[in-house]
Amino acid sequence: MTQPPNMTLYIKNMVCRRCILTVAQVLEKNGITPVNVALGEVTLARELPPEQEKQLRADLDAYGFELLDDQRRRLIEKVKTLLIEQIQSGELPESFSLVEFVSKALHRDYSAVSKLFSEVEGITMEQYFILQKIEKVKELLVYNELSLSEISFRLGYSSVAYLSSQFKKVTGMTPSEFKSNHSGHRHPLDGVHHHH
Repeated sequence: MTQPPNMTLYIKNMVCRRCILTVAQVLEKNGITPVNVALGEVTLARELPPEQEKQLRADLDAYGFELLDDQRRRLIEKVKTLLIEQIQSGELPESFSLVEFVSKALHRDYSAVSKLFSEVEGITMEQYFILQKIEKVKELLVYNELSLSEISFRLGYSSVAYLSSQFKKVTGMTPSEFKSNHSGHRHPLDGVHHHH
C-alpha cells in the first residue's frame, strides 16, 4: 500500500494559533494548498518545486518564520522522542549521561547534535531534558502513590533535595506544594501540560 507521498515542511518559530493563520496565508499567496497546518509543521500533498520552495522560504522569513531543513528537524524530533521514551520508562540510572546516551543512540558527535538542538528548539538539550523530567515528576506526583524518594530514584536524581530544588526552579513551587495544589481537584492535569 503506497500512500501519496505527503511532504512535511517543518517551520521554526510557529508558537501560537495566530502563527498558523499567518503561515496558511503565506502558503495561499504562493498558490500552495496545504493538507494540514499545525504548530511547527505543514503537510502538503506533494513536494514543492525548488523555485516555489525558495519563494516560500523568503516569504516566511519576512514574517520571522524559518523553513527548516528537513533532516535537521527530523534529527531533533528523533532526539526528543528518545529522551521522552527514556524518561517515560521510569528507569533513569543516577549515572545517566545525556552525552553518552545521545552520541550512542545517534552515532553522532554530541556537541554537534547539542548545538543543532539549541538552534532548532531555542533551548539547550539539557534544559529540554530537565523540563521533560519535571513534567514526568508532576505526572507522578498527581497520579501515583509513589513517594518523592521513589520518584527521584526512578528519574535518576541523586537525592530528593536535588529533585526538589530543580522542581522549584522550573515550576516555582516545591513538589509538596504542587501536590497539594493538585490533589482533590476533579481535573488533576489542568496546568500540567501547558508549555510556556
